[in-house]
Amino acid sequence: MLDRIRLMAVIRKEFLQLRRDRRSMVLAFALPLVLLVFFGYAITWDVNHIRMAVVDQDHGARARALVDAFRAAGRFDVVRTTSDPRAIGPLLDRSTVRMVLVIPADFSSDLGAGRTAVVQAIVDGSDANTATIALGYTQALVQQYATGILMKTRRVALPADTRTRVWFNEELSSSNMIVPGLVVLIMMIIAGLLTSLTIAREWERGTMEQIASTPVTRLEIVLGKLAPFLVIGIVDVAVTSVVGVLLFHVPFRGNALFLFVPSVLFLLGTLGLGLAISAVSRTQLLASQIGMIATFLPGLLLSGFMFAISSMPLPLRLLTYLVPARFFLVVVRGVFLKGVGPSVLWPEVALMAGYAVLTLALAVHAFRKELS
Repeated sequence: MLDRIRLMAVIRKEFLQLRRDRRSMVLAFALPLVLLVFFGYAITWDVNHIRMAVVDQDHGARARALVDAFRAAGRFDVVRTTSDPRAIGPLLDRSTVRMVLVIPADFSSDLGAGRTAVVQAIVDGSDANTATIALGYTQALVQQYATGILMKTRRVALPADTRTRVWFNEELSSSNMIVPGLVVLIMMIIAGLLTSLTIAREWERGTMEQIASTPVTRLEIVLGKLAPFLVIGIVDVAVTSVVGVLLFHVPFRGNALFLFVPSVLFLLGTLGLGLAISAVSRTQLLASQIGMIATFLPGLLLSGFMFAISSMPLPLRLLTYLVPARFFLVVVRGVFLKGVGPSVLWPEVALMAGYAVLTLALAVHAFRKELS
């Protein structure tokens, strides 16, 4: 049974201890903002300013028009123009350019005669992501250029008119995906690290015996130690979300009140994991190391933040169900970008609730072992 007076006494003690510990307060409030701003600007999947060279063996007006189309697209920077194909190797070897566009000598004559004109794109594949995106941009630009030539010379309508529409992230901006994911990742790291130090700190300071001698139950100690960090976590979620919207212009289309409930469940689960780690660790150093391994690595690699879960091997896909960041990421992106609510996201909310119950029970069980 929970005794309200004893529970409030433990909560008050933890708040007073946090107020005296300036390092923990800086870690709790300043670090999330620093990480959000730093990673928000540092991590991007948008590829711009691709350094490009042109080997123009045609020297015609249509070849120049094709190169101008690449310049006007805003994705490529033409840093070198030559007619000697022997320059391709050295340019790519020294990483002077990422791509070389080769325009053959018969490019303009083939277009004028109605034949298929061929251009070649040679891409540095050492950076596979940039190479793939650069090839996609190149194919789209060349196709658009060819369509313009067809319309001007033959004055015929295209047999099909393809129109695309992007929902939820119309600008295809990577920050709209990254920033909500950073909110999840940062909260998992901060919550896990903060609570992983609490009980270990009691052991190092020699106050654990005093706590064990009080009539406070194990559940009251766990909940009392968890409550201040839950308040801090809710404040951090709110602040990082507001900063993400104002600083990175990420759309927020959902209900902020609905986001509160999944945030509480996610924080309870992560805080419970941190308390369980702290209960089995006798030193803060060991607790922080285990906490980092248990929160940062799974949150980064197995949540779907950096890598698509659908492309992972089956054993790893099954392992992701043990990572609460996977479910909270779906919720945060759904609320931010799609504006969906509980009718769509209830499975993820239910799984986070189950995870919270499991980790809190684990924390109580681990703390019981330390007291016995």
